[in-house]
Amino acid sequence: MTSTAKTVRLKVSPQVARIVTKGAPREVQLMAARGALPLQGLDLLTTLFFLSHGTDAEIKSLAGATLREIPPAELGSIVENSEIHPQLLDFVARTRFGERVIMEPLLTNPALSTATLVHVAARSEGDVLFLVTQNEERLQGAPEIVAAILSNPKADPALKCRLEGKAVPSAGSEEEEDAGGETEELGEETGDDSEEEPADEEELNLSKYQQALEMGISQKIKQALTGDKEWRNIFIKDANKLVSSAVLKNPRITEGEVLMIAKNKSSSDELIRLITLEREWVKQYEIKRALVLHPRTPLPKALRYMGFLTEKDLKNLAKSRGVAQAVVNTARRMLADKNKKKG
Repeated sequence: MTSTAKTVRLKVSPQVARIVTKGAPREVQLMAARGALPLQGLDLLTTLFFLSHGTDAEIKSLAGATLREIPPAELGSIVENSEIHPQLLDFVARTRFGERVIMEPLLTNPALSTATLVHVAARSEGDVLFLVTQNEERLQGAPEIVAAILSNPKADPALKCRLEGKAVPSAGSEEEEDAGGETEELGEETGDDSEEEPADEEELNLSKYQQALEMGISQKIKQALTGDKEWRNIFIKDANKLVSSAVLKNPRITEGEVLMIAKNKSSSDELIRLITLEREWVKQYEIKRALVLHPRTPLPKALRYMGFLTEKDLKNLAKSRGVAQAVVNTARRMLADKNKKKG
């Protein structure tokens, strides 16, 4: 009998190697699978990957459960690394494919394999499936991705029609098919009469998400600049920076929405830059803290905002592995200065 098992070779840190190597104590592997060891970031994900592909059923189950419990923002910052192994991206995608905060950086990672994209395209829905369709180059180079979307029962009909190169059928499409070759003649005779009304009604019944799929760039920008919260939520995720940036210029946007953008580790450089330029926004403590933690905030601005942070937040920064070393060092220096003043 021929084995179909596939060997995956990954470079791991010495700490991970001691846990996943053959002969490692089971107690240690159980603790790692539960997330009880001091592992973070890529080391944690790599460890869970190996443990979930082992032969011990209990350890496999615990590793899978721990992967599902990692906070989305934390996992999103791991999978956006372009040097991550494609199998680790696949590992995350198969477990957390329904979470946009994770899938947005994952789906734009150049290391992502076509097989993983096909898997996501066949099972996801809504925002995540929309993100799959934004990578035109991958879609053109791998028709199996398009085929997976078309076979996905959760895919929006309007999205399927766009991928098939067809318009959304009008309410009278069945009658027009029955009329055969007479359809064109009828259309010419009726002109602007009420025959067009069913198509107008169908357009009005489309969800905003469906309408967005059919919009050009200029239409998206206009709607992003003037639309309500639902439109803003749609276009802040748009792959085109002109569109997503327009959302922050919408006069109706709230500070709560700005805070969510600042907290999202996948927010682009341009979005973060625009937030830092608005004085009213950066007056808010939570926004300043989110900007300090964001990997795309320019370092000089992040260091400046640190001067407003509480001692508790500075202590958290001083121990953080998710921010730049310069931020960590500055937090430690500021705490030392505070302690000297107290003494």
